[in-house]
Amino acid sequence: MSGRDFSAVDTWVFDLDNTLYPHHLNLWQQVDARIGEFVSRWLRVTAEEARRIQKDYYHRFGTTMRGMMTLHGVEPAEFLAYVHQIDHSPLEPDPALGEVLASLPGRRLILTNGSCDHAAAVLARLGLASHFEGVFDILAADFEPKPAAQTYRKFLADHDVDPRRAAMFEDLARNLVIPHEVGMTTVLVVPDAGREVVREEWEMEGRDAAHVDYVTSELTRFLARLIRWGGRAVVWRARKMSVS
Repeated sequence: MSGRDFSAVDTWVFDLDNTLYPHHLNLWQQVDARIGEFVSRWLRVTAEEARRIQKDYYHRFGTTMRGMMTLHGVEPAEFLAYVHQIDHSPLEPDPALGEVLASLPGRRLILTNGSCDHAAAVLARLGLASHFEGVFDILAADFEPKPAAQTYRKFLADHDVDPRRAAMFEDLARNLVIPHEVGMTTVLVVPDAGREVVREEWEMEGRDAAHVDYVTSELTRFLARLIRWGGRAVVWRARKMSVS
């Protein structure tokens, strides 16, 4: 048993894509397609080969952009500007999530592998911008993406976060390894089982991993219960529970 609850948490850290909005909107698939186009054009390869390279770099470097920077000298600003030119209209205001975020004690921060510009666009559509103190993006991370350990260390230092008093919400289990190691309470946000989502098989893994303290498919409901229970009653006999 990890024994971790939320009663001492005063800093709430959220990933952005597929965490603050539902997986089934598949908004990130637009970005994914734009990345493939960028790789294809830059390397002058077919769409099929670009897809293979894109996913290989994603696995090896944490983001395709990091692989393109390291191996092909791509300028990150050019890459980010291209891949984030997407249609944000599937996102709608989420006042219920805004209400529970506003009720959380302490600070609320975003830690994303995307850019601040992309985060601003997403938060504006969701109506959540006012609920976050800051965004730590890929530029702030010196272009080292999660799950790199140095990215979390820089985030914690830049925002003066005590990891033992912080919780991390993420949609990829591998991005919760370091947060858990440094003492954060970790929550994996998974797709609604009744909705169709476009995800790689490995992206859906990790629910039972030791570094995942909690699992939920409904972030708003999960946070509402934490507020109602004062952050304590979620610690049951099982090491981990699901709220859906």
